[in-house]
Formats: sequence, C-alpha cells, structure tokens
Amino acid sequence: MSACVPTRADEPRREEHSHEPHSPPPARHPRLAGADVSASIAVFLIALPLSLGIALATGAPLQAGLVAAAVGGLVAGRLGGAPLQVSGPAAGLTVVTAELIHQYGWRTTCAITVLAGLAQLGLGLLRVARTALAVSPAIVHGMLAGIGVTIAVAQLHIVLGGVPHSSVLDNLRELPAQLARVHPAALSVSVLTLALLVLWPRLPGRAGKLLRKVPTPLVAVAVATTTASLMGLSLPKVDLPSWSSHALAALPDGPVLGLVAAVLTITLVCSVQSLLGAVAVDKLVAGRPEQSARVGRSDLDRELLGQGAANVVSGALGGLPIAGVAVRSSANVHAGAVSRNSTMLHGVLVVVAALLMVPILELIPLASLAALVMAVGIQMVSLHHIRTVTRHREVLVYAVTTLAVVFFGVLAGVALGIAMAVGVALHRLTRTRITHDETEGVHHVHVRGQLTFLAVPRLSRTLHLVPQGAAAVVELDGSFMDHAAYESLQDWQNTHTVHGGTVELVGRRSGVRIGEPTGPAGLQALTAVATEESADCRCHPWTPWRNHQCEIPEAALLRDGQPRDAQGTGADDAGGSTAPSDAGGALRTNGTDTTKGHGGIGERDKVSEPSRPSDGGTDALARPDAPQDNTADASEDTGTNTATGTGTGPGTGTDAATSTDARTGAAADTGAGTGTGAATDTSRPSARQLARGISAFQRNTAPLVRGELARLAREGQQPSQLFLTCADSRLVTSMITSSGPGDLFVVRNVGNLVPLPGRESGDDSVAAAIEYAVDVLEVRSITVCGHSGCGAMQALLASEPGAAQTPLRRWLRHGEPSLERMSEEDRPWARLAGRAPADAVEQLCLTNVVQQLEHLRAHESVARALRAGALELHGMYFHVGEAQAYLLTEGHEDRVFDHVGVADLSA
Repeated sequence: MSACVPTRADEPRREEHSHEPHSPPPARHPRLAGADVSASIAVFLIALPLSLGIALATGAPLQAGLVAAAVGGLVAGRLGGAPLQVSGPAAGLTVVTAELIHQYGWRTTCAITVLAGLAQLGLGLLRVARTALAVSPAIVHGMLAGIGVTIAVAQLHIVLGGVPHSSVLDNLRELPAQLARVHPAALSVSVLTLALLVLWPRLPGRAGKLLRKVPTPLVAVAVATTTASLMGLSLPKVDLPSWSSHALAALPDGPVLGLVAAVLTITLVCSVQSLLGAVAVDKLVAGRPEQSARVGRSDLDRELLGQGAANVVSGALGGLPIAGVAVRSSANVHAGAVSRNSTMLHGVLVVVAALLMVPILELIPLASLAALVMAVGIQMVSLHHIRTVTRHREVLVYAVTTLAVVFFGVLAGVALGIAMAVGVALHRLTRTRITHDETEGVHHVHVRGQLTFLAVPRLSRTLHLVPQGAAAVVELDGSFMDHAAYESLQDWQNTHTVHGGTVELVGRRSGVRIGEPTGPAGLQALTAVATEESADCRCHPWTPWRNHQCEIPEAALLRDGQPRDAQGTGADDAGGSTAPSDAGGALRTNGTDTTKGHGGIGERDKVSEPSRPSDGGTDALARPDAPQDNTADASEDTGTNTATGTGTGPGTGTDAATSTDARTGAAADTGAGTGTGAATDTSRPSARQLARGISAFQRNTAPLVRGELARLAREGQQPSQLFLTCADSRLVTSMITSSGPGDLFVVRNVGNLVPLPGRESGDDSVAAAIEYAVDVLEVRSITVCGHSGCGAMQALLASEPGAAQTPLRRWLRHGEPSLERMSEEDRPWARLAGRAPADAVEQLCLTNVVQQLEHLRAHESVARALRAGALELHGMYFHVGEAQAYLLTEGHEDRVFDHVGVADLSA
C-alpha cells in the first residue's frame, strides 16, 4: 500500500520528506562525519583503559596493548570486511597470550602473532571464512567462559594487592594465603572501580540519562585514579617506558612443534572470535534501520584478510594479538557509526593518546585496571549463553569446554570441546527409538530418530513382529535414512506385500517414494502421506514460511491423465481414506463441506490478481468508496469479512458456497457441477488450502502442542496481557511477541482503535473485551500495537467531509482524535528513535497509538486498575517491511518509540 497519500489541505506539515516512503532519508555527508566522529570518541574512551588492562593481564609490556588497539583500528578497520566491528586486544586472547609469554618470552610471542596473521591471510585467500562458523556455538561460548574464569581468578590476586601465578590451579591454591595478607589500599581502589562499573549504567532520572553517555570503564578508572591521587595512596601504577626501548618482534625461538601449535592456537581463536563478532555486529546493525540501510553486510573472507594483516603489523611492531572485540563493536554501533571511518579514527586517537598522554596514563593504579579486567572476565561467563546451550541440549559440550580451558589451556580445551560435540552428535544420530503396537488389527511401527545402518538390526527385529498378511503402518519421525536402512525397509515391504499384507509409510516429509508399485490391487509403494493433495506440501510446524499455503502443480491434480474431479474417488486432505464424491462432483472431506475464498475472487473465472507488495501498493481502505467486485484485489487490512458467491455452470443446478476471508470483496465463483447443495469443490488448489492447512496442523503441530492445550483446557485461560492491534493479516501477534497458547488475550480491529466510552454507538465489542480482560482475566498489561502502511490510517488521511457514511467510515471516526492530535501545534509529535517518520501515514500511525492509549485510560475498569497499580499500558509500533518492533519509552512526555534490541554482545 502506498505510503504517499495526499493529506488534507488544512493539515499542517512540519517537515517535508523528499525521499521514498519507508526508506532512510538521503545521506548528508556532514551528519555522517559527525556520527562517525562521536562514535570514534566513545569507542576510544572504552578502548584506552581496556587495552592497558588486557596488556597487564597477559604480562606483556603495557605499550603492547596501545599498539594493538591502534593497529586494530587503522589496519583492520581499513581492510576488514565488517565496517563497524572494532578490533584490538581482546579478553578472549588473554590466557593464550599469557601462556605464550610465559613459555617463549615476549619477542617470540610477537613473532608468533606475525605468523598467525600470515596464516589468517592464507585462509582468507582460500575463502574458507564461513567454515569457521561451523564450530558449535557451545564450544565458542564455553571457550570464552573458561577464559573469563581464568582471567577473573588471576586478576583477583592483583585486586587484593598481590601477584598472580601462571596457572589457574596455582592461583586457586594460593588464594587463601592472599586473602590473609590483603593490601587495604589496593582493595579499596578495586572495590571503588567495581562499584562504579555496576552502578554507573543504572543511574536514574534525566541527569543519569546524560551521565550514562560517558563510557562506564572510563568513569570507573578515572574516578579510582583521581581518588587514589587525592588520598596519596601508595600503589603500583601504570609504567610506560620510553618508546625508544619498546621491544619488537624477533625470530621465533623454541621447539618447532610447540611453535606450530602456538600459531594454530592464535589463528583459531582470533579467527573464530572475529568472524562470530562480525556476524553479531550484522545482527545488531539490522536492529537499527537507520544504520542498516547505509552499512552493508559483512564480507567474512575480507574480514579474515583484514584481521590477518592487522596481526602481521601488530606483531611486527610489538603489539598484542588482535581480534574483533564485542564491547567496542557494540559501543560503535550504539553510538551511531555509519562507516569504517569511526573505527579508523578511534585508532588515530589511541596513537595520539599513546604519544601525548603518557604522564596521565601513568597515574592509573594497576589495581583499578585489574578490577576492570576481572569484571570483563566475569561477564564472559554469560547466563544467557548457558540458558541457550541448555535449551539446545548442548550444556555438556559447554561444560566440558569451559572446564578444559580452565585446567588444560585454550587449545586443549577447544579440542576436547570439539571431541565432545562430535560425540554428542553421534549419540543423537544413533539414538533411534523403534516401537511396535497393534490397534484394531493394524500394526504400527514407530521410528523416532534417524535411520542409519546402526539401527538396522533393531528395525529388522521390530518389523518381523508384524504378522504376515497384516495391515501395517510405518511412521518415520526423522529426517534422514541411509542406504542400508532404505534397503532393509524396502526388502521387508516387498516380502510383506507378496504375502498379502499392506504397508503404508507415514512421516514428516511428504512426497517421498520408497519403492515401485507392488502388492495386491496395484497398491502404490510406500509414500510419506497417502494423499496427492499434500504431495508437494512442505509445511512443517513453526518453520519459516513464505506464503505458507502450498501450491500443488497441475500434474498432481491428474490421475491416470484425467482431472481429479472426473474421478469417482479421491483422497481426503487429512490423510485418511478415500471417499466418493458427491453429486456435484466435489470431494467431501471427513463429511464436512468447506470452501476457502481467495481475496473475494472466484478462482475459476478469475483472470488475474494484482500483485500485493508487503508494504506498498493500493489499499482498499485508502479508497473506501471504490467498487467491490470480483476483479478488485481488496486489502487484507479490513479484518475478517464474509463473502458469498454463487457458482453457475453448464450443469443442472447451482453450487453455492460461503467463504470467510480476511479481505473485502464479494466472491463471484463460477463452477461446473450437477446437483444442488453447499459443497466444497476440492478440484481446485485454492479450494483445498483450508483443509490442507488443517491437515498439516493435525499431522505435524497438534502432537507437539496437545499436552499444553490439554493443560489450558483444564485450567482455563490465564493470559497476562491484553494485546490490541490491527486486523492486518501481516501482523502475526504470536510471532512478533514470541507468545504461545494462553499468553495473549488478543483484540483486533481495523486501525487498532479504542472507542471512547459513550462514543461506541452500539458497538461495545472493544469495551467489552477491555472490561473482561481487566476485571475477569485480571491481565497485568495492555498493549496497543500499530503498524507501518496501515490502510485505516491512509483512509483517515484521505477522508473528505460529507462523504457517504459507510460502515467503514463510521468505524474510522474513532480515529479522528488521532488526526486532530497530529494537527495540534502545541503537542510534541510521536517519533521513532534515530529517525523521523517516513511520511504522514507513519506519523499518523505513531500518533494513533499514543491517542488510543489515552482512550484506554478513560475506561473505568482500566482507570481503576491503574490507580491500584495492578495494570501497565504499553505502546508498540511494528514496521512490517523491516520486521522491526518499537516500544513507546517510559517517558511519555517524549513520545519516542525506541527499538527493541535483537542482539546481545557481551564482553
């Protein structure tokens, strides 16, 4: 539906938009430069203390952290394939680097970094970057968690005023003795740093909102440094020797196998962390449309080349190994960076600081840096990651990797994690359950899991429990069958049918034929579903779908070269047995005659149907006076309407059908048939969509939700939210809120309107739903959700005084207060975070949500619950084309709809 709808002549226009609707405003180079400059400063303020802290944790010269930060910004930022990812010394490399320095010395470690960079360059040239993503996330998260534990335990000794040891076991063994000789000054500075790290992001109020813009690590280290200086505390501080004595790389010295293992370790850790970080940054950028439109997706092979070049330069100049850093990348995106200039400029600022700010940096207490790095290490053990791997049944891989990294080192830990992941995968592959039972003379063999050669003996034993000549159904509940299992199943099927038995194969995948036609009465060989209607359907429960209803090829509508409706029998859509057609030639499914309309257009006499873009085109709501005939493609925004069509044909009699559809229009359906009666004509693909959809639900989804729905049936509905939104078919409330059965009490109408009390004029449906939800169901929140490209809002903007009062116009008058609100100069406009509304339609959609929230407060039940503190109101806006949700911020005076985040980048 077009967003460019002419507004009324008396409507004030505060801002002109010359760009296309729902697209970002045209780029203005000064603004882009300003965004990149401010983002680079924010990243620099975070990178400076972290780089020094990581260098301290590794035991490397402190200048090495600054060198790595500068090279990561300038080289990786310029050559890398992820424009907004910020590279530098990463906490994930701390343990690896510390082990190398302890074993080989600093200059050899620099040479290892150079060799690892060359290896990364080779991998980038081979274009194998995406294979790194094949590493299980459980292994990556377990590796980071193990490194985090190692960092935290080591830095705890410096926090307490001592010196860390080389291994985790030694640090744990010496911890009681260290606690007995705590250094009060070091501990106080560390506690102050940690307190600021925890409390600074939680400062309340408007002042807190402004203060929180200053990076937390900088505040923590700066305040701790200032306090220590003012109090005259005697503490070890940062020591930056003269750059003239800075150690550079030397030729590697050590056993060849050990050096090769070290290079491979640095290459693996740097590459995997950087590539996964680039993918995470892409997700974060996608959640901010104003950046996503300007920043392309990451080129992973180029990113690997950029990281390799940066490691070569950093190692040659005496810097730490480099990888993409989540904390800095997240700050860069959130600060509004739109190009790689911000990353490069942050590198320039690090160089300036390293050359000109040495006296200031040498005031920083080491205890403060240790507390900062310890906090980063603790954050690497993410509860979110633990919940994720637990949900995917990979917690064993995560735990083994974490413990192995802690006690045996990174390389051994990752190797053990990979071995455990392979073991778990093999266990799942071989864990196949095969059961047999008999129901009413039919023998059912149910196979749960993958069918491989390892399961063939059990499969054969179970199949031979089926008596000769019996009817058998084999249910395959897996997605893979190897050749050995295939041959075993086919051989048994052939033998069984020769002895007079019948075999039917039922499984998730449809249209898969196991053998040739065999058996008595010309029975077809095993097929996944015994219906031609679903032969090409690939609809599985809760999978991504595009135009979910499957189309059946014309060949599937023929049997023996004749149309299906010319046959006397046909398989029903539910996968059951065939049934004779009725006198009208239409197939009857389970004794129920159903017809599903299609946009108010009869399928057999339809010539063409205009294409319907996702967020554009012409909407019938924007032109309510348009004729509604069987050739107009009406909008989906009007909710559920009933269309009645009378089909006439060359036969004797008529075939009448009533269809319920989500669009406006009268269906004129011309069909051929004999006899009279309401019947479903399943000879057409579109007429079978409803039955096929129900059949797919019963076959695939119902078994998965039956237990939960049975519980809800016993306990009754207890939703926590009332969700009031538009009837637009593109808004799938359960999908965009990740809700399940029983979670939401949903009210949908044209335009997500809430009539004011006393203005309903006979339509009390919305008020009744609000009263029932608040007083009876006792919901704790009510959400009003608008959406982009709303046809109702277009109709409001295009409405003219004195037009005929159709039912649609009478309903839309409840949206007129939103129009008036948008026209008032003294009210601040509702807006989106980060950009102005694309056009007048989007502005009205946002304003309408705010206005309907005020209408909600006028309802007595809502007002009473709000006074008692038992209810919350929320405003929401969903941009269909971007699949992006926005929530109205708590500060209602601002009327800002802010993004709902889609990625969590932790340290």
